[in-house]
Amino acid sequence: MAQRMIDFVLSALAALLSVLLSWPYWRDFEYWAESPTMWWIYIIIGYVLAIYVFYAFLGSLRTLFQHDEQARQQENAGGSK
Repeated sequence: MAQRMIDFVLSALAALLSVLLSWPYWRDFEYWAESPTMWWIYIIIGYVLAIYVFYAFLGSLRTLFQHDEQARQQENAGGSK
């Protein structure tokens, strides 16, 4: 449970950083939407999707490292006989 919470917090922080980096202020409002309401909807949906993507990435990365560790353990067990 603690690992899920850590992953969620890391995902939320990474998503916030992503939103801040894509903020139109940094690009002189070149991509500012016509409707401020639609712009806020775009930011909120993008933030939620970014959290999901980062969370899924961290989960996949953890699984990848677990598989690598298991393969090394099997290799070491087979090589020591």
